[in-house]
Amino acid sequence: QVQLVESGGVLVQAGGSLRLSCLASGSIFSINIMGWYRQAPGKQRELVARITSGGTTTYADSVKGRFTISRDNAKNTVTMQMNSLKPEDTAVYYCNQLQGWPVTPYWGQGTQVTVSS
Repeated sequence: QVQLVESGGVLVQAGGSLRLSCLASGSIFSINIMGWYRQAPGKQRELVARITSGGTTTYADSVKGRFTISRDNAKNTVTMQMNSLKPEDTAVYYCNQLQGWPVTPYWGQGTQVTVSS
């Protein structure tokens, strides 16, 4: 099993920056994908960004150029630097990890990010 714990969610002003972090623990495979999803009230959870063990990244079109995901394999952590935040970025952000075959998903408890106008 894998446990994911997020931190860094706070209230920020539009145009500001924020960094989210996720610490993974448990039976972590050396090859895996970690990322961030977000869900606003009444909306479907959506992929924000993800990164493979080898460092390959994927971003949602809505955050390209503003968010940067990175990871430290030795520490089993993944972070996401969020710049030029917009009110529409307001959501609960969830850390996610995929590993194994068939692929098994693991989720963090979520952290609230609120961007004020």
